[in-house]
Amino acid sequence: MDYEKFNTFCAALPVTTHVVQWGGSDVWKVGGKVFAIGGWQKNESPAYTFKTSELNFEVLRNQPGYRPAPYLASRGMKWIQVYDVSLAEEDQLEYYLCESYRIVSLGLTKRLQKELGLNQVP
Repeated sequence: MDYEKFNTFCAALPVTTHVVQWGGSDVWKVGGKVFAIGGWQKNESPAYTFKTSELNFEVLRNQPGYRPAPYLASRGMKWIQVYDVSLAEEDQLEYYLCESYRIVSLGLTKRLQKELGLNQVP
């Protein structure tokens, strides 16, 4: 997955916003909270960072091409970075981006979730 595909995928998720920050990284948010970061690696190679469940964090942390996200994971947060995209299946990365979006959106206040039309049970 390249940055263009990453940005197109994240933009297609409901009520997301995009900013460029932290040294030129593409930062995607839902309800003002970060769920995905494209960039943020010292070299020019693509890297994607996302929030995970505790189980997915434990599974991914030692997989080739994945690592606990620099800065975030060292502070106890369950964030993973894909730093070698050649080892990451695109559909797998899309799954983890969707999961990150879901986890972050569920952490928003109920009021904000309702305002944004997220996680509503009919």
